[in-house]
Amino acid sequence: MDPLTLFALANGAVKAVKAGCKLYKDIKGAAGEVKDVLKDMDEQFKKLHPADKPATVEQKNAFIQKKNEVVELNKKANEGQHDGIYTEIGEKLGEYYDNFYKCLAIMEEEERRAETEVYTGDSSLGKRALQRVLMRKQLEQMSVELRELMVYQSPPELGALYTEVEAMMKHMGQTQRVLIAKQMRSEQEARRRKQQLMDKYFIEGVGAIGMIIGIGLSVVMLALVVEDRIEKYPQYGTGWVPKTEEQRRLEALPKKYIGR
Repeated sequence: MDPLTLFALANGAVKAVKAGCKLYKDIKGAAGEVKDVLKDMDEQFKKLHPADKPATVEQKNAFIQKKNEVVELNKKANEGQHDGIYTEIGEKLGEYYDNFYKCLAIMEEEERRAETEVYTGDSSLGKRALQRVLMRKQLEQMSVELRELMVYQSPPELGALYTEVEAMMKHMGQTQRVLIAKQMRSEQEARRRKQQLMDKYFIEGVGAIGMIIGIGLSVVMLALVVEDRIEKYPQYGTGWVPKTEEQRRLEALPKKYIGR
């Protein structure tokens, strides 16, 4: 798990919550009789564009589009579609807090390791520390913005949803932080053992290759010695093992042929 990836996921969830809250308020606000709303919009448009200052084609088209949006929102509100959006907001809010606490857990574990282990990553130690500080501040700012939006700028039910999800995820997040830290340490230990095993196999492999090369060189050297001995002292034979004095004496004796 990478803090940058978790941060991006949390940021995406916040954007989805903000968009959902706006849509929820728009749809809920459009519920009921839409005729009065459209009538009020017509009156406001006429005041802005009297007969002596008629609206342009672009302004008229924009106004018609806005009225169509109101009608569509009213339709969705009367069909209860804001209930589905309410559920989606809750899911995205939970997704934000899930990635929020995971990101904090990983950053805390990295800080712990920075005090006890030598850092060997590509980025400098200072750069990694700065990234953690900035991400933590941005995550905290996201929480403040969500609270401000859902509690103070949205219908009461969204404020209640925020309070319930925050309390639930805070408890679960603390538990997850402990479990994630434990998992990361376990994975680190597994990587350490694997590296030790690989180093052991590498050393043993190098030793075995060295032994094979040494044996091969010894055989070549022995063959050269034998070849040199055969060339200089042919009386000792052409075998790898030179003939003994007794063997050469017996070979020098006259051969006796026994016929039938």
